[in-house]
Amino acid sequence: MDTDAIKDSLNKLKAIRMENDEYEDEVDDSDDEELEPITLGFLEKPKNRLYLSRQFFPSKAGGLPAWLDPLNIPSGSSCACDICGDPLQFVLQVYAPMVEKESTFHRMLFVFMCPSMTCLLRDQHEQWKRHPTKQCRSVKIFRCQLPRTNPFYSSECPKYDGSDKPSSSGAALCDWCGTWRGNKLCSSCKQVRYCSEKHQAMSWRAGHKIACQQIQVSVPVCGPNKNGTTSLDCKVGNKNIWPEFEIIEDQSEYKEDTPEDDNLANSLILRNKSDDTMNSLMDSFQGDGDKKSWAHFQERIANAPEQVLRYYRNSSAKPIWPILSGRPSKDDIPKCIYCGGLMCCEFQILPQLLYYFGVDNEENSLDWASIVVYACEASCEASLAYKNEFAWVQLYSPSAAKS
Repeated sequence: MDTDAIKDSLNKLKAIRMENDEYEDEVDDSDDEELEPITLGFLEKPKNRLYLSRQFFPSKAGGLPAWLDPLNIPSGSSCACDICGDPLQFVLQVYAPMVEKESTFHRMLFVFMCPSMTCLLRDQHEQWKRHPTKQCRSVKIFRCQLPRTNPFYSSECPKYDGSDKPSSSGAALCDWCGTWRGNKLCSSCKQVRYCSEKHQAMSWRAGHKIACQQIQVSVPVCGPNKNGTTSLDCKVGNKNIWPEFEIIEDQSEYKEDTPEDDNLANSLILRNKSDDTMNSLMDSFQGDGDKKSWAHFQERIANAPEQVLRYYRNSSAKPIWPILSGRPSKDDIPKCIYCGGLMCCEFQILPQLLYYFGVDNEENSLDWASIVVYACEASCEASLAYKNEFAWVQLYSPSAAKS
């Protein structure tokens, strides 16, 4: 897409916004809040995958999680989709320490979801239920935090000179997904571990039925092992995990969009893809409010269309909602289930992430307009190593919103 076409597109967006003077009231964002600098997240292919290991406290997307607490990771129903029961797939993790508290010297938020769009559509109806006795979700958020002095890592900053090692080993993980605790052993070889019967069956069909008879020694343990590696040295059986990227932060939303080399190509592709998507989606929106909100969203990300993450915790800025339909009210955001305190907006995941993950725009493919992650404002200290937080998912289709 050339520069004139981009300017043309932006002028159209601005014209749509100006049609209704009440638009700013509808989206409930003041100009001052919109100009508040926030942290943007961009994806890059890792130059050294070792630095995505847990002892370097990475922010990353795709691949396998680098568990902060590698021993007490979630298990049981926590790691499964509440709708279909399948193990959840790792989306991304964000390192978000709060240095003002000793207990949050290290702090990480993890996002997992079921890759089934059918489950995500059902998830939409569940998230509108206020104060449910049991949440039934296909998107789950976990918060883990550690003090500076802890059993797993040195109290000193990583040196990046080859000497950085975690202080202890982690739990043995599933040999199929490399993500969740491998509590189930193959009943035949007694060597290979699985997190679920589903992954055991998939591994058996994929070749373990033959390999099982040939195994003489223990196979390598996947995930965060004694060396702190994740996908670097891990021989996971599942090849359908999303590609791995490092999340690079930029502290200001309003940087000049002057990408170079590979980033330039990605930027142009995303601009073109975004423009095509904008036109097709805007035609499908029935209300003027949704059309104006979508135009506003496109205008806001136009300077950096390759952004995949918007981090808000330390800013008064608010999430930018692609459409008005399906936005939560304050009452729709629950209180912290551990301390009863308020939850605040931590960060927002944009649909551009799906482009990097290689998710096609085919019918029934995974898709979303926005995922906004809310976490305990006080980052409370519950007894669990991984605390459940809350995600609000907005889809493009109004029919998937509150019924």
